[in-house]
Amino acid sequence: MSAEAEEDCHSDADRVGDEGNESPAERDLQAQLQMFRAQWMFELTPGVGSSHGETRSCRAGRSSMLKAAADTKGRQELAKEEKARELFLQAVEEEQNGALYEAIKFYRRAMQLVPDIEFKITYTRSPDGDGVGSGYIEENEDASKMADLLSYFQQQLTLQESVLKLCQPELETSQTHISVLPMEVLMYIFRWVVSSDLDLRSLEQLSLVCRGFYICARDPEIWRLACLKVWGRSCMKLVPYASWREMFLERPRVRFDGVYISKTTYIRQGEQSLDGFYRAWHQVEYYRYMRFFPDGHVMMLTTPEEPPSIVPRLRTRNTRTDAILLGHYRLSQDADNQTKVFAVITKKKEEKPLDHKYRYFRRVPVQEADHSFHVGLQLCSSGHQRFNKLIWIHHSCHITYKATGETAVSAFEIDKMYTPLLFARVRSYTAFSERPL
Repeated sequence: MSAEAEEDCHSDADRVGDEGNESPAERDLQAQLQMFRAQWMFELTPGVGSSHGETRSCRAGRSSMLKAAADTKGRQELAKEEKARELFLQAVEEEQNGALYEAIKFYRRAMQLVPDIEFKITYTRSPDGDGVGSGYIEENEDASKMADLLSYFQQQLTLQESVLKLCQPELETSQTHISVLPMEVLMYIFRWVVSSDLDLRSLEQLSLVCRGFYICARDPEIWRLACLKVWGRSCMKLVPYASWREMFLERPRVRFDGVYISKTTYIRQGEQSLDGFYRAWHQVEYYRYMRFFPDGHVMMLTTPEEPPSIVPRLRTRNTRTDAILLGHYRLSQDADNQTKVFAVITKKKEEKPLDHKYRYFRRVPVQEADHSFHVGLQLCSSGHQRFNKLIWIHHSCHITYKATGETAVSAFEIDKMYTPLLFARVRSYTAFSERPL
């Protein structure tokens, strides 16, 4: 039986040598078949695994077959990776030319061959992001030139043609493209995007359209007007900030594109039952809402109603909610660089109709008084969001009697009932623009 096995091994090794003119796929299949036959014959040979194993000639035949199969498989992997690389680079070129549909097809074919082909390619040049111009950035170019994208984009637009255009249409169209509008008209459109609500978030999203819009969105005049509307005359100097945009993003301020909300919950003891066996306990839950506006107005509401029903009513100051408190606020920065918000709010005045039922009766004169609430909050950041938390530091009620002009002040103790107010962005607040910046 061992002699037959040796002859089979020698014949298999000779057959492998005669198949050099076959294709790579056929050679791989034949190599796998020869390995299976050799293993099968080895398992059928009695006592070979327990004594000395295979003969020297059979071992040499198996090693040569394994090496041939490994070489064939390696050549196939190299060929597959080279094909995937060509498809991926072709997809990159199609994407640069604006043919996104064709680029997706080439990307898909490349990923099917080699899933991680993107990380195996060494770029000698990086493609342009928005398709404007045909210049490339070489690897050995100084990285500091890309630090200031504004100056880089301005230089690229200037070098394109004699007439400066902020953007160019991607496809030919018979309609008037926005690129033909004068710079003054474009800037006026951008001021409408920001609007009187200071929606700078939409301005940043608009800057992602193209290089020209990026330049318009970085216009210093827009950011200067936004800073003046928030801080007034206290921001006449840029120091220590490098630009108006940096001041608006870094200097502490309240946010206008949402509402600050706090939730308070406590347990209150109820009255004892008539038979005296038990006493009820009540769980009290209510919310505080504060909405700030860029012109210095503020609204405050304390109610048990949940945010889904209250937040839409706080979009404008002309709300019909009865318990709403209206007033003004100001920002103050102490020597320890802590920013505080001080507000004076009063209840919305309502004209009461005259009651003619008791007009002939003598009434006891009621001393008229005006009630106002003084609120002090500390502005801070928490988590990844900035300026999204207000901590209570002061709350008092001022009662001014009209007859005497005296004012009585009642200060409330700031305890655990005054939970911090956290900011929640509301998209509907900036969905419409009523006036430009």
